[in-house]
Parts: sequence; C-alpha cells; structure tokens
Amino acid sequence: MAVESTGYCGEPTARQSQVLPGWSVEQAKRMGASMVKLLVYYHPEARTSAGVEAFVSQVAADCQKYDLALMLEPLAYSPQGNGKLSSGEKRSIVVETARRLTPLGIDVLKAEFPLDSSVDQDEGTWKQACAEISSASCVPWILLSATVDYEIYQRQMEAACRAGASGIAVGRAVWQEAVGADSRERTSFLMKVARPRLEHLSARCTELGRPWTDFYRAGEIAPDWYKTYGEQT
Repeated sequence: MAVESTGYCGEPTARQSQVLPGWSVEQAKRMGASMVKLLVYYHPEARTSAGVEAFVSQVAADCQKYDLALMLEPLAYSPQGNGKLSSGEKRSIVVETARRLTPLGIDVLKAEFPLDSSVDQDEGTWKQACAEISSASCVPWILLSATVDYEIYQRQMEAACRAGASGIAVGRAVWQEAVGADSRERTSFLMKVARPRLEHLSARCTELGRPWTDFYRAGEIAPDWYKTYGEQT
C-alpha cells in the first residue's frame, strides 16, 4: 500500500516528499496491508537530502511500530531541475542512494536500472553497475521497470539478478501495449502475451535472484517471547 503523495513538493532542484494528507502507516495497517511502499525523489547532493533521509527514517519507524515491511522506491533527478541525467550521473546517484538510504530501517529497495540503457548498451557494463547497487545496499533490492519495452526490461532483469538483485517490481513493461486496445483485444493481450511474460520473468527471478534469506533469517524464539513483543530495539 502506497503512503506518499503523488509528485513532490518544493523546487524541481530540491524535491521533498510527504505522506498523503489524511493517510498514514497506521491506516494502511488497519486496511489490511502487509507492506508499505514509499516513493521519494532523492539526489544525494540536493539541499533537501537530509530532510528526505529523516522522512524515510520516520516512515520506517512507523512501519516497525505497526509490524509492516517497508519497500522504498527512490527516484533520481537532475540537480538542474528538468535536465536529463547522463548515464554516468544516473549510475552514481542510484548507487549512492542505495548506500545512504538502505540503512535507515527499510526492508526492500525498489531501485531504478542504474544506467540509461538506450545509451549504454553493453550488458557487461549493466552487470557491473547492478553489482555496485548490490554492494551498496544492506537490504534486498528489486528492479523497477519504468517505461522500457519488455524485451529491454527482460535483459535488464537478467543483468540485475545475475549481479545480486533479488527480484523485480514490474508493471508497464509487461502490459503497456494493452492500454490503447479495446476491451476484447486488451483481454486477449493480457492473457496471451502479458501473462506469459510475467510467468517468464518470475521463473527467471527465482532461478537467478539472490534469496531474501541471505538478509533475513529467523532466530531462536524463547518461550516467553510475548513479554518483550512490541518493544523497540
């Protein structure tokens, strides 16, 4: 369940995020969510970076309080506002973002592909950049799809999972062609094309992705566990 407001506050060069007014982690829990998704716009050198980090820490604390996992989705942006990031700049920002934000109490990092794949097309470079995210992140990370075509995303997923990603969070790369179709064509596309795409991606993630148990393991449970349940640690 997402908790953030759509878009951002502040200047394009110094973006800020907030929880949707009238909404909260507690309400997401009461509604039945098992995980909270929080999207933030983040640039490590922006003057709002410390505020974004504090915001992430607060939402993470709320999730811990209400026994909810937290998936963080940081999106990079240009310090020049509407300027486009170069592939090298994006790589640096995505990796540094993983390094700075994953220790703040989150459970899963939903990361952007760390390169502009329309510019950097060498899959060896893709794997190296994804490995840098794996080294920087202290939690499992999964790859978002953004607006790339399915064929490109499939290759990105392969590179990411071979380099330490644990899975994917995919939407448009699987079903975007169905948007402009009529209802009959849409249903046919979703069943005959989108579903097999998702099944294939899922199978490859299972085969190649880094297991979440590399990060999280159940410990010994004492008989009187309930006496300290809920205490902050």
